[in-house]
Amino acid sequence: MTDDLLPSPLHDRHVALDATLGEFGGWSMPISYPGGTVAEHTSVREAAGLFDVSHLGTVPITGPGAAAHVNTCLSNDLGRIGPGRAQYTLACNESGGVIDDMIIYLAADDDLLLVPNAANSTRIIAMLQDGAPDGVTVTDRHRELAVLALQGPRSAEALAAALGAAGAAVADLDYMSFTDIEGGTVRVCRTGYTGEHGYELVLDAEAAPALWDALLDAVRAVGGGPCGLAARDTLRTEMGYPLHGHELSEEISPVQAGSAWAVGWDKPSFWGREALVAERAAGPDRRLRALRATGRGVPRAGMTVLDGEGGTPVGTVTSGTFSPTLKAGIALALVDTDPKVSPGDALVIDVRGRALPVEVVKPPLVESHVR
Repeated sequence: MTDDLLPSPLHDRHVALDATLGEFGGWSMPISYPGGTVAEHTSVREAAGLFDVSHLGTVPITGPGAAAHVNTCLSNDLGRIGPGRAQYTLACNESGGVIDDMIIYLAADDDLLLVPNAANSTRIIAMLQDGAPDGVTVTDRHRELAVLALQGPRSAEALAAALGAAGAAVADLDYMSFTDIEGGTVRVCRTGYTGEHGYELVLDAEAAPALWDALLDAVRAVGGGPCGLAARDTLRTEMGYPLHGHELSEEISPVQAGSAWAVGWDKPSFWGREALVAERAAGPDRRLRALRATGRGVPRAGMTVLDGEGGTPVGTVTSGTFSPTLKAGIALALVDTDPKVSPGDALVIDVRGRALPVEVVKPPLVESHVR
């Protein structure tokens, strides 16, 4: 491990499993295990997979007025949910670009937990601390808490086996709801980033290895195994889910990225509101599209999208990969809105000088089972 990378609380477990480790958001994280990314991807689609996502930030926000303060900052409207629910939301800049996307857990109006991306966690904390009312505390627990993701159609079965009575009690959680178990030391939420039925668990870093071991035994018993961030990426791309730095960035707004549903348009204030309202009214000059290759080839981020072979550039691939489920190349791309591009239209991706024909499709590219 490179000395300047932060280790996961489960680093020793990944080394023992002979994982391929790589840098992700300043952390040394498992990219894949010896069975390979395709096998890991398939295990999540067909059985279950266990991910270490402890690189994600963990930020408790507490005190009187905590929810009200957050609601004036982040895009989504916390008034849409109640205690025990989680919400996808965005932090935007003044021009409407996305500084980060994240999940927020609402335990009570004075008790929230924010889970931002690793690379942006420090900045988001500073922004939320700036202007926080007296009594509202924004705390960085990035190094103190671990985050595990259990995903797949048999994830509820694995959770119940690993946690016993507590696992059985939380296996039937509604989508985007959470509860605390084990005396409040483990938070379990029915969410995930794969398009499958799944859970994310937040707990003290020191307790993470024992829970990882129990969950991994249960996952293996139902036909799955450990999964790295490479499989997480292919799974989320099949769903059309954005990855910050690719489909969302400070130059890409939620209106362009198809994430306008995560904006509380009726709220009087939140970061970037004025610019986003104006863009929404005028219409964006580009939109995120999902593409499926109709020829042989694998698109990659940064490749140019054309309106036909030898034609005019109309967009740029933001994420591209081989879909293990579809056995075809797939991509997400920002494509010009003039002329309008719709599902069923044919485009071309320039793959290192070779024209790869693709079809515009409506995401998700494979059926979602999150609910």
